[in-house]
Amino acid sequence: MIPTEILEKVRYIEIQTRHLVNDIFGGEYHSVFKGQGMEFAEVREYLPGDDVRAIDWNVTARFGKPYIKRYEEERELTVMLAVDGSGSAMYGTGEALKMDIAAEIAAILAFSAIKNNDKVGLMVFSEEIEKFLPPKKGKGHVLRLIRDLLYHESAGHRTRLDLALEYLLRVLKRKAVIFLLSDFLDEGFDVPLKLVSRKHDLILLRLEDPSERELPNLGLVKWYDPETGEESWIDTSSPTVREQFKVQAGERRDAFERFCRRHAIDLVDIDTHAGYVQPLMDYFTARSTRL
Repeated sequence: MIPTEILEKVRYIEIQTRHLVNDIFGGEYHSVFKGQGMEFAEVREYLPGDDVRAIDWNVTARFGKPYIKRYEEERELTVMLAVDGSGSAMYGTGEALKMDIAAEIAAILAFSAIKNNDKVGLMVFSEEIEKFLPPKKGKGHVLRLIRDLLYHESAGHRTRLDLALEYLLRVLKRKAVIFLLSDFLDEGFDVPLKLVSRKHDLILLRLEDPSERELPNLGLVKWYDPETGEESWIDTSSPTVREQFKVQAGERRDAFERFCRRHAIDLVDIDTHAGYVQPLMDYFTARSTRL
């Protein structure tokens, strides 16, 4: 049985995200994520102002007057939400953990997808693929997706982005829009990331707690790594320790950002203390200007 608090949280997220989908993201989503091409709709009689290049000469010859072929955008998309469920996803120094924020973002994207009659699926991963829901349509499917995401208890602790990306390459046969939500605290996934970005429309959403960029001054603290289980004592009161941490974290972030720019991979930063609405809106706006 699913705990009552999980069902209540699903309902809460649905209510919280409804106005964002209806008033903000729904329209932006439709304008930014286009269909996969054009499909034939009908043949109709030529009207003044129609593009002469659309004339169907076979039908025109048969009826003795000009007819044109009309096409419509093949609107339906497949959207895949790939969510990092490793140990570091259960970290956060603010009001919500990374996983909680990922669930809300996933809900917004999923409801925006079905509002536009697209299919949406879910994959949760750590050091293994822990859950996979094939893309489907409908509100009931999205509510199950959110419920499963909230109710999910990860069996693994480490992050294996290479494994997750290779799995997506195998199971998604047609081009899809993939939102990959993670803190990207992993190594050795450059090659599969490039391959996925070439085949699919890949958007990386990097969820990051401010303490992962800069250590707060809390004195001597026990540092626990949720992915490895290792513990160590760190003197956060030391300016040298804090500066070294800041420099190393900055270098890692900068290297990943350069990699994404070099391979034209979209990267959106989500600060777990600052909210996700504005970064998503800024991304949609920026993307619309380059279409």
